[in-house]
Amino acid sequence: MTTTGGTSAVNPSALSGVRFVLTQRIEDLEAASARLDARLADTAEAREELRRRTDDSEARWKRLLDHLDGLDPDELDSGFRGLSRFRADLAAVDERFRDVSARLIDLRSEQEVLRSVYRSLDDLAAAAAPQADTTRVRSASRQVFQIIEEERMRIARDMHDGPAQSMANLVLQAEILERLIQRDPQLVVRELADFKDGVREVLEDTRRLIFDLRPMSLDDLGLVPTLRKFVKDFGDKVGVNAQLRVMGEDVRLPGSFEPTIYRIVQEALSNARKHANARNVEVVINFQPDGVSAVIRDDGVGMDVAAVEAQLDGSKNLGMISMRERAQLEKGTLEIRSETGRGTEVRAAFTF
Repeated sequence: MTTTGGTSAVNPSALSGVRFVLTQRIEDLEAASARLDARLADTAEAREELRRRTDDSEARWKRLLDHLDGLDPDELDSGFRGLSRFRADLAAVDERFRDVSARLIDLRSEQEVLRSVYRSLDDLAAAAAPQADTTRVRSASRQVFQIIEEERMRIARDMHDGPAQSMANLVLQAEILERLIQRDPQLVVRELADFKDGVREVLEDTRRLIFDLRPMSLDDLGLVPTLRKFVKDFGDKVGVNAQLRVMGEDVRLPGSFEPTIYRIVQEALSNARKHANARNVEVVINFQPDGVSAVIRDDGVGMDVAAVEAQLDGSKNLGMISMRERAQLEKGTLEIRSETGRGTEVRAAFTF
């Protein structure tokens, strides 16, 4: 398709998909930057403390050297070992500080580049889209924003029903313990055990929410370990038999393949939970020399794929739109096979 000027017209759906993925990546980078900021602050604090201790140890060592006559050899050895340990620890913390600082700079640079690209896409959409396509662009944009808004609502609901409510209960429990501490210390000791259990539960809920947003293990350990935990937690939470099967040699994937595959698996399992009424789900990751594929299948109620895909231009089925656009942006393919009463299979394939 060409415009009257002979140049290729902008595909509004593809443009919307690119902007959606850019938005997700920018949000992921912001979350990662926040974590690195916190780690950098902790490292800086630890570094200052180690510098203070190293200075104290240096001063002690100098005093020992100034009074060698009659000095106990064990004390001299202790002073030397202590100074050596502090110097080694300080060097390690300095290296960690430089590493975290460099990673933070890289993340922020990538954020700025992606924001610039996003602004350029906005300008491209405004300048190149024919007036007749304005409605389609707006519809695609509404779908993108609806996906983001639904995700934010889910996070807010999970925070309210989980950690927020639990922390409110912990505050109340702490106030009760504060009143009891003078009257019945033994009872306070017993109640503190329950209080610590409550704190552990809040911590676990918070870690689960962080994992749902952006699993840190995806960057640190890779796709398979992250999916192994996610699939197991999914089965435990939903009450289905959920299995992960890995074929080929488990290797780290280049570029954005790992987060793309993870999000596709996450969305496919979410759809299975909401609609399939399945008893068994299986995720298969197949590593090949020139690519990778992911298959997510269930034994649920199935669906009429043609009928569902015919509605993809509407406001529903945003999960399917998200999966397709994620696959397309990595030059991959996504195929959905299903029949009523015979389960569903989602197959995503990528070539390096």
